[in-house]
Amino acid sequence: MLALESVAAGYGDLVAVRSVSLEIHPGECVALIGANGAGKTTTLRAIAGLLPLRAGRIVFDGRSLGGLNARQIVELGLAHVPEGRQLFPSLTVRENLEMGARTSAARAARRGSLAEVFALFPRLLERERQAAGTLSGGEQQMLAIGRGLMARPRLLLLDEPSIGLAPLAVRSILEIVETVNRRGTTILLVEQNVRRALDLCHRAYVVENGAVTLAGPRDALLRSDHVRQAYLGL
Repeated sequence: MLALESVAAGYGDLVAVRSVSLEIHPGECVALIGANGAGKTTTLRAIAGLLPLRAGRIVFDGRSLGGLNARQIVELGLAHVPEGRQLFPSLTVRENLEMGARTSAARAARRGSLAEVFALFPRLLERERQAAGTLSGGEQQMLAIGRGLMARPRLLLLDEPSIGLAPLAVRSILEIVETVNRRGTTILLVEQNVRRALDLCHRAYVVENGAVTLAGPRDALLRSDHVRQAYLGL
């Protein structure tokens, strides 16, 4: 479904990603793991069309994403839930969700998508008319994921969905991510909690200093001495 070939991207004079190659198959949940500043968020932003490529190639469902803007990429079936949620705090929960249904296909299916999101996140239905800025951190993350799902993506990019949340909220959010994947949405996940990411996803790529240094099924990475020492504290 998605292939990155020696992708390089960055900000101004800073090249944050030097050489990232990976592939994701339909139905998978794949994690990007690594230390802060390794290039994980930059990789997601490049895939989503928020950063221009310095080098390399990104192909989604057989089509090169080079030269496409973020809106065109969403139209193809790829949605990005950014780090920090980036909600519209003065808009209601429902209004934020409706902002996710901006493509022609998503607008046509908006009523059904809202029903699906509210079934997945009953708390959001309870707070449908509440301003997003008044929600708890966990509720805001639910809303951010729900807004991404409103685009009806085939591939969902999730950037640090558990960051800043209490342990119970983290468990709830990651259980929902697992449910979304089980229902057929392919997921590329960046997650600071490496153990939870490996437990959740089928495969993972380790990103260090802007490049992929290790990749494999979760069980193999859980047995890797490097992963155990660098990321699991074992």
